[in-house]
Amino acid sequence: MNDKYLEKYARLLVKTGINIQKNGILVINTPIECAEFARIVAKIAYLEGARDVVMNWRDELFTKIKYTHAPEEIFDEFPEWQKEFYVSYALKGASFLSISASDPELMKDVNPDRMVRAAKASSAAIKEYRDRLMSNKNVWCVASIPTVAWARKVFPNMSDDEAVEKLWDSIFKSVRVDMEDPVLAWDTHKKNLKERLNFLNNNSFKYLKYKNSIGTDVKIELPEEHLWMGGSDYTPDGVEFIANMPTEEVFTLPKRDGVNGVVVSAKPLNFNGNLIEDFSITFKDGKIVDFKAEKGHDVLKSIIDTDEGSHYLGEVALVPYDSPISNSDILFYNTLFDENASCHLAIGKAYPINIKNGENLSKEELTAKKVNDSIVHEDFMIGTKDLEIIGIKENGEEITVFKEGNFAF
Repeated sequence: MNDKYLEKYARLLVKTGINIQKNGILVINTPIECAEFARIVAKIAYLEGARDVVMNWRDELFTKIKYTHAPEEIFDEFPEWQKEFYVSYALKGASFLSISASDPELMKDVNPDRMVRAAKASSAAIKEYRDRLMSNKNVWCVASIPTVAWARKVFPNMSDDEAVEKLWDSIFKSVRVDMEDPVLAWDTHKKNLKERLNFLNNNSFKYLKYKNSIGTDVKIELPEEHLWMGGSDYTPDGVEFIANMPTEEVFTLPKRDGVNGVVVSAKPLNFNGNLIEDFSITFKDGKIVDFKAEKGHDVLKSIIDTDEGSHYLGEVALVPYDSPISNSDILFYNTLFDENASCHLAIGKAYPINIKNGENLSKEELTAKKVNDSIVHEDFMIGTKDLEIIGIKENGEEITVFKEGNFAF
């Protein structure tokens, strides 16, 4: 691990990812294995003017013990003090940095029903917090650093030290920390994504038609007044931030009842320590009506059956096959990275910001505009090197958006 890069990465997260404001509050959600790096981030945040930094530690090994041995009823509960923690800091205007670094297969022997029930209880309890983040009312950023278990999964033929070092190097490259001025590099990257957004928003497609050789053949309707977004986001007060580092995507939302056809996974999906592999999903009038999975079928079923909204899609994201993470030819087993190597969709909740004035609309108003709602939002990858996407405008005009896995414009 290059200590210089480590400092640059922490500074990039604070200044560009979170864009900490004078006297702001930063909440860091982090695994205990990432404590050293989290402390570096905290120090930089204070030096950059933060009023307070709050550590919210997670211990996934203990979490597995709980899922394995706790009584059934506990998974339908969520502690009031934890709800107060998230909601109170959100209402204070805090920024939230989450470090994503879980063991991809830690929970493979855990009963998925317990995990789903716990996720439902958590999502219902802290809905106000989740809604604020998905509407960009609070600054938020998700990033990653290596842990031994994750690194060994990605690089199984290396020693622990070699695997961690290799994963550090891969992460640094993906977030442009290996460049002389990462902040400047991100400014350039944001401008490039903005060009994609302008093209898509100016064309205002009514449909997107996807097709590739592994079996994806789907037509996705986009709602009126949909907005493509990507790169940086803004709070209502105009604070710019990067929600995902890395990010290579531009994204919008589908019309809730406007998806018809089949999509086939291009990469495994890691869901709470369980891998779902070689799966396909069939849609009719927006709803999932069938699905198959060679591995993790019950886990995929548990996601889809979470609630009514989890039977529909909430996100459509475009990522060129010829992009830095894809070109690394590394399967990260971590959605933050793998989704930025592949076009993807998301089961569940849509981002209100993807429809005009959506962050200011009520739940009923969003529903009327065919914006999907759910307590889950789970990305899965469908992009391939031969993916073709045709955009169809309201007048029937067709424009090639993707050809051979990459943007055609």
